[in-house]
Amino acid sequence: MSGLPSGWCETELGALIEHIQAGLNLKCEERPPRDGEKGLVKISAVTWGRFDEDQSKTLPSDATAAETARIVPGDLLISRANTIELVGATVIVEDVTRALYLSDKVLRLVVPEESKRWINYALKTAEARKAIQDASSGNQLSMRNISQENLRRVTIPLAPLPEQKRIADKLDSVLARVDACRNRLDRIPALLKRFRQSVLAAATDGRLTQDWRRSEGLSEVAAYPRVRLSFVATSRLGKMLDKAKNSGDLVPYLRNVNVRWYSFDLGDVQLMRVEPWEMSDLFVREGDVLVCEGGEPGRCAIWRSGDHRFVFQKALHRVRPDTTRLHPEWLVHSLKFAAENKVLDVLFTGTTIKHLTGVALANFTIPLPSIQEQS
Repeated sequence: MSGLPSGWCETELGALIEHIQAGLNLKCEERPPRDGEKGLVKISAVTWGRFDEDQSKTLPSDATAAETARIVPGDLLISRANTIELVGATVIVEDVTRALYLSDKVLRLVVPEESKRWINYALKTAEARKAIQDASSGNQLSMRNISQENLRRVTIPLAPLPEQKRIADKLDSVLARVDACRNRLDRIPALLKRFRQSVLAAATDGRLTQDWRRSEGLSEVAAYPRVRLSFVATSRLGKMLDKAKNSGDLVPYLRNVNVRWYSFDLGDVQLMRVEPWEMSDLFVREGDVLVCEGGEPGRCAIWRSGDHRFVFQKALHRVRPDTTRLHPEWLVHSLKFAAENKVLDVLFTGTTIKHLTGVALANFTIPLPSIQEQS
């Protein structure tokens, strides 16, 4: 470090640490402890800037845990093991309602009370994070460890005590506002999902086009008629990928991973061999709807590329609507609404890995207003 303000200095963390306390390493039940039970904290309890007591596991009923290892408000905790990006993460415990104890991977740093907040923030700086990462050991980036000895050698800036307090107070205030903004932003995806579901519900039951029907002098409908998809579209699965047996020219093909909701991700397109006589059955044309058979069954998008070189793999259904009766967009919206409301689930086969078979997709019932109203 260089260019520190007047009165500041650099110091090893060990000069500020009075004591480092570790906890237990016991086989636990993988759930947070309930009333009357004791638990150990996981490293994820201290990973994301705030202490999360739900990230804990339950000690066996006959296990003995020293009360000196019990976590209390005000503790400065640090993870001694985690991924390269997260090893050495710190938190100050604000509140804890469960009987939780230190584990062997979550340590308590006993430091002077007046410098505790400063040390917590200093260990989150880019310089300190790099020092901790460099001092950690392990053969894999997925799990690194930092010893107590190496942790004590990490260097941090040290301001005079009055300045430490002023800076920590300011950071507490600013970061509290950041957390409040983040909490509000975290609620937006759920709000958007509910809004989308409301719009899709209104679209598929006729409420969205009430004004249009009135302007056209059409009568109100109690509900749209429902028909099987096979009545208004053709569908089929794609070509089985078998490098040993497939022959012909190399052509680009669509896989499950290329199909997102409402769009295609063509950043990773692969090639398969297809005979010329197969192309008429397998090519994808403008307006085709590609539907995932597995992974997230039912996820779909409309092919708008205009590129007729593409074929599709057996992990996808190609649905080709009769456009005099069914708009591709209406089909995609109907499948999305059915997926989000778990209506599609009854069509799936498989217990752990779900599949949407060709027969099941053909039997999917779709609300069918007039083609004018669909548009």
